[in-house]
Amino acid sequence: MKITIHPLFLAVGLLSALFGGLPMFIICALTALLHECGHIFCAARLGFECKKISLMPFGAAAVCDIEGISPSDEIKLALAGPLVNLLLCVGVAGLWWFFPVTYAYTDLIFYASAGMLILNLLPAYPLDGGRITKCVFSCFLKRDKWLNLALRITNILVVISLIFIYFFALKNISLLTMAGFLFCSALSKSPPAVKINFAAKKKKKGREIRYVILGENATFKEALRFVDSSRYLVLQLYNEKFLDEITEDELYEKLLTRSIYDKILE
Repeated sequence: MKITIHPLFLAVGLLSALFGGLPMFIICALTALLHECGHIFCAARLGFECKKISLMPFGAAAVCDIEGISPSDEIKLALAGPLVNLLLCVGVAGLWWFFPVTYAYTDLIFYASAGMLILNLLPAYPLDGGRITKCVFSCFLKRDKWLNLALRITNILVVISLIFIYFFALKNISLLTMAGFLFCSALSKSPPAVKINFAAKKKKKGREIRYVILGENATFKEALRFVDSSRYLVLQLYNEKFLDEITEDELYEKLLTRSIYDKILE
């Protein structure tokens, strides 16, 4: 997994060090990485691929190829990151319950995780909550034009809410920074997803063969869960009797023209 670092990320880290906020910066960066690892693990389980993690001044972002993903799977993928933050909060809170003395050493982890959890569940694209909102809107708005308009309006409403909170409740400059980021996102156009070319992957020699038996209605998505870089996959498809045998290379070739939700034997 490739990790890229934006120059402004380093600049924010340097400023944090100069003004005494380096511990918080490091904890936030590590929490953001764990958040993105949740997305990456979920994407792999769903049969999709994440190429890299980008460390940005406002957090981290996993760059994944999710072309053709269904709304239900995209919701699972969006929730995977916040779930990691929730588990961190629960784990740290549990640690305080049994060992109260640890509060002084772990409070920043709890607050960073809680803040990231709340922030990412805001219904503003491209945050995780915004991706869930997009999936919900797509059930009612079939035309991309209306869907994009609804997402932009939602973003602007969230921006107004953050500005309102800043002036009337919580004087935190991070709220204005996030409001500016979301406002720019409302005006920008999301890049199209790119379909994964599994067939172009480099093959390692000397791998052990792994045989997996699946039913006749098995989909490519189910099959991809068994892909392991250390072993070469061979699928054997059965109903009550043997139907077909498909190698990993043949599976990848079929995926060039098929969706991961299609049945392998169609």
